[in-house]
Amino acid sequence: MNFRCLWDNTMSRLMLGLLFASLCLFASVTSATVVAATWADSAFPIKTHDFGTVAVAAKTEFLFPVVNNSQSPMHLSSVRASCGCTIPTIQTHYLQPGQTGYIKTEFNTNTFRGKKGATVTVVIDQPSYAEVQLKVDGYIRSDMVFHPGSLDFNKITQGEVHVKSTKVLYAGRSDWQVLDVKTNKPWLLPQVKETVRNGGTINYEISIQVLENAPEGYFQDEVVVVTNDRNKPNVPLRISGQVESLLTLSPQSIALGSLKPGETVKSKLVLIGKQPFQVESMTAEGWEIDFDPTVQAKKMHVLRPELTFTGDQSGPTKVSLVIKTSGQQSVTAKCTIHADIRGE
Repeated sequence: MNFRCLWDNTMSRLMLGLLFASLCLFASVTSATVVAATWADSAFPIKTHDFGTVAVAAKTEFLFPVVNNSQSPMHLSSVRASCGCTIPTIQTHYLQPGQTGYIKTEFNTNTFRGKKGATVTVVIDQPSYAEVQLKVDGYIRSDMVFHPGSLDFNKITQGEVHVKSTKVLYAGRSDWQVLDVKTNKPWLLPQVKETVRNGGTINYEISIQVLENAPEGYFQDEVVVVTNDRNKPNVPLRISGQVESLLTLSPQSIALGSLKPGETVKSKLVLIGKQPFQVESMTAEGWEIDFDPTVQAKKMHVLRPELTFTGDQSGPTKVSLVIKTSGQQSVTAKCTIHADIRGE
C-alpha cells in the first residue's frame, strides 16, 4: 500500500514536471514568435495602398518600403498575392542593417475589371522566420482605356522641352467628357484634345510636356485626368523618366575639414558638358571663390578654385557652390561645400 502511494506520488510529480516544462517551452516559443512577428511588422512602415480608380491598361504600380531595423542581415525569401489582380515582386532580397528595399505591387489592369483587392504576404527567413501581410485595393473601370497605359520619357536632357502623348478611348455615355488634366509639378504641362465623338464612342489625346526647368534626377509621378463622371471622376496616368543635366560636376560634395574664418583652401573640380562651354562664375554664400577663368570653350574643364570663408559663424556649415556657364545657352550646376568653422 505504501509502495502504491509512493508510486502514485512519484508519477504525479513527474507528470506535473512534464506539464510545467511543456508550458515553459510553449511560452518560450510563443514569446519568440511574437518578438519575431513584431520585429518583422515594424520593418514595413506602409502596409496598405489604395490605387484608386484606374483605367484599363493603365500601368499602375506601388512600392512598399522595407527597412531592416535589426542588427543582422535580412532576407526576403518569397512573396505571394491572394488574387491575380495584383502581381508582387521582391525588388531587394537581401537587406543589410539599416538598408531599405522594396516590394513592388502591380495592379493587373489588362485582365481584371471592377473593384479588386489582394493580400500580399511577404515571407522572411532571416534573421528569423516571419510573415507580414500587405493590402492593396483599387477599382479598374471597364469603359475607359489609356493607350499606352503610361508615359515613360526614359532619359531626357535638362533645359529642353520633351513631349509624349497617350490616347484615351472611352465607350459608354454619349455626354462623357474629359474636363481637365491636373498635375502638382510646375515643370509638367498637360494638354488635352478631343479627337473622336461618335455616339458613345469618344476619344481624347493627352500630351504631357516636361519643361526646361525640370529638376535633375529620376522622377515618377501621376497626372490626374478629370472626367464628368459623378462617382469616380479622377483617373491617374503614370509619368516617369530621368532628367540628365547638360553639365556634370565631380565631386558632388567638397569636404574642406576644419577652417578658421579668412583661411583659404584649394579644391579641385571637374566639369563635363554635352557641348563645349566656358565657366562664367562660381559663387557660394559666405565664401569668396577665386579661380582661373576658362579661355576656351571645351567639353571638359578641370578647375582648381581657392575658397575663403568670409562669414562670422562657427561650427559646421553646408552651402551650395553654384557654377554657371557663359553664353545664351547658359547652364547651372551645383555641388555642396562642407566645412567646420573654428571660432577665433
